[in-house]
Amino acid sequence: MEGVKEGDANAMLRGQAEIWRYMLGFVDSMALKCAVELRIADIIHSHGGHPITLAQIAQSIDGSPSPDLSYLSRIMRLLVRRHIFSVHRPSDGGDSLYGLTNSSRWLIRGCELNLAPMIIMENHPLQLAPWHCLGQCVREGGIAFQKAHGVEMWDFAGDNPEFNIMFNDAMACTAKIITKAVLEAYGDGFGLVGSVVDVGGGTGGVIAEIVRAYPHIQGINFDLPHVVATAPAHDGVEHVGGSMFEVIPMADAVFLKWVLHDWGDEECVKILKNCRKAIASPDRKPIGKVIIIDLVLLDQDGDSPFEDIGVTFDLLMMAHQSGGKERTEAEWKELLEQGGFPRYNIIKIQALPSIIEAFPL
Repeated sequence: MEGVKEGDANAMLRGQAEIWRYMLGFVDSMALKCAVELRIADIIHSHGGHPITLAQIAQSIDGSPSPDLSYLSRIMRLLVRRHIFSVHRPSDGGDSLYGLTNSSRWLIRGCELNLAPMIIMENHPLQLAPWHCLGQCVREGGIAFQKAHGVEMWDFAGDNPEFNIMFNDAMACTAKIITKAVLEAYGDGFGLVGSVVDVGGGTGGVIAEIVRAYPHIQGINFDLPHVVATAPAHDGVEHVGGSMFEVIPMADAVFLKWVLHDWGDEECVKILKNCRKAIASPDRKPIGKVIIIDLVLLDQDGDSPFEDIGVTFDLLMMAHQSGGKERTEAEWKELLEQGGFPRYNIIKIQALPSIIEAFPL
């Protein structure tokens, strides 16, 4: 640029490159979705996890008698550059060998812990449409998902079984990952609890894992009627349909995983007040606790590998939910106090969210 010093010009050039990178960030998501749809990680995993050639990958793609190797090669080139897969190029000029990395191991559908359904759900056209409404929301307020589809997401899921199944599958896959981390970090947090109600528990996978780890617990899976209608039976778990804005089944502890971040402060306070009623003794004295699994945004930079994801998730809530947002510890403290929980602990776990253990007294 004319009149710009050399150092400033270099900085401007880097700035231009950054804008190009962010502008085309969706390409990474689409390539990742493609890898999941083609089950590339599963194909490599099925060969004992040993690196294999592009031709071997192509031959194993389901429903494709004549896959396009050129397209596949170009997609794999990007995914290798993003460290999703590895590549080894033999010195003798033989075919390149593609292998798994610590990232692509999270794409293996055959493994109990994987993020494949979440990738499919978040990159589905129905979920991408609300992102195009963020500017409109800034100008005039409102809910992005509703602007894109005419109704809010929970109503949309209730009226569209295929979307509901896709959403439940995505929530179930993340639930397994988070539940494992919670059970490892929370220790005896469930030890003295006789009953737990999982509010917004989906198809019951989380409460089933808790009951499996602590067989003395009476588990209640509580969600909207159309959600629990598709829930399978789990030993020690009762499915109950209803609304957390009306009444929550009584239990010693209320478990809320990735629920409160879906809602604005006013709705969260109402939910928390209902939680306080649910953990009351027969004389209506609150005696239990609430176990919240949610993100706690940091006020300053830290060393968590998930640190930057929290801010991204905050915009995800803006795009998909009804006033949902991620919160800092100060915001959580204020919310809990308004909901009747003046005392709390934050417990870090080996996953994206944290445990927020809240007490009414």
